[in-house]
Amino acid sequence: MDNAKSSGTKVLKETKNKIRVDFERTSKWERFKIKYFNGAFFAHVVFVLFRTVFLIGISYVILYPFFAKISSSFMSREDFVDVTVKLIPRNPTLDTYRAIIRDNYYVQALINTTILSVFCGVVQTIICTIIGYGFAKFKFKGNSILFMIVIFTLIVPHETLQLSMFMKFRYFDILGIFKLLGGGVIPGLKVIPFTSINLNNSYWPLAILSLTGLAFRNGLYIFMMRQFFKGFPNELEESAYIDGYSVYKTFSRIIIPNSFTMMITIFLFAFSWQWTDDFYTEVFFTTEGMKLMPDVVAVPKSLDTQYAGQNLYVSAIRNTCGLMIIAPLIVVYLIGQNFLVQGIERSGLTAD
Repeated sequence: MDNAKSSGTKVLKETKNKIRVDFERTSKWERFKIKYFNGAFFAHVVFVLFRTVFLIGISYVILYPFFAKISSSFMSREDFVDVTVKLIPRNPTLDTYRAIIRDNYYVQALINTTILSVFCGVVQTIICTIIGYGFAKFKFKGNSILFMIVIFTLIVPHETLQLSMFMKFRYFDILGIFKLLGGGVIPGLKVIPFTSINLNNSYWPLAILSLTGLAFRNGLYIFMMRQFFKGFPNELEESAYIDGYSVYKTFSRIIIPNSFTMMITIFLFAFSWQWTDDFYTEVFFTTEGMKLMPDVVAVPKSLDTQYAGQNLYVSAIRNTCGLMIIAPLIVVYLIGQNFLVQGIERSGLTAD
């Protein structure tokens, strides 16, 4: 056996030595032709060129509108009527940004939207995590029916609920208690001087919807958390129960720390959608007092748009408003992009 191995090793070494000697005896031109003048190499070159051109073309189609919007945001009024100006401003200026910040109350809208988005994002993340864990790990009567109702909330157009939600929070009452104590049900019984509360034009409607798991896209968040927890190993929970942990202690000490990545993903979704939401904010905020990000999209009064290039100038102003709205979202995404990718991979929304 040993002799066979040694002889095989000897033959292999001799073969390698022969190949090396033959390679060294071959001229550089012959080696160059053998390496590059063959069908496989040309096929590889054609594939690389095609892939490069294709990716450059796709990147141009996707990125050009953003470059154009960013460039136009720095253009002056004169640049929009100058036919020689394409992407590079001839008279760059920050007047559009200054006017939006000053006239459209950008800073106030930024603060209000940040408070609202962070609050809704945190609350919805916690509530949807609890609900998703309950659907995934606890078997109770009506589990499937309730989960189907959750999925149904993703199908129902929000416009069909617009009037009912507005009236519900315009005349808000908890199980008819205010109406009862306000004398609206039992004559002579008037403990409080009102029968309902107007919660519109405040954070309360969105806060209540978030706390009850009924806010915008909460059905999707619950579904994602349920899919995540269904793939969660039961052995960890069983070990915790054996050690004497209760359900609540297991959830807080075992489940939450191991679900941090997915919870960050849910928070990023909730934060982003609340940041750019113009449906619920228009329903519940009917006065001009509360400034939010959707209110920033307007032509500042201090900018003179009455001239030959009015349409292009107004379009550039609105695009600049959009850029200022999504700029904080880009920062948030850059911070949490790794959590977002990992959370989507673990949520069960992608194919294996």
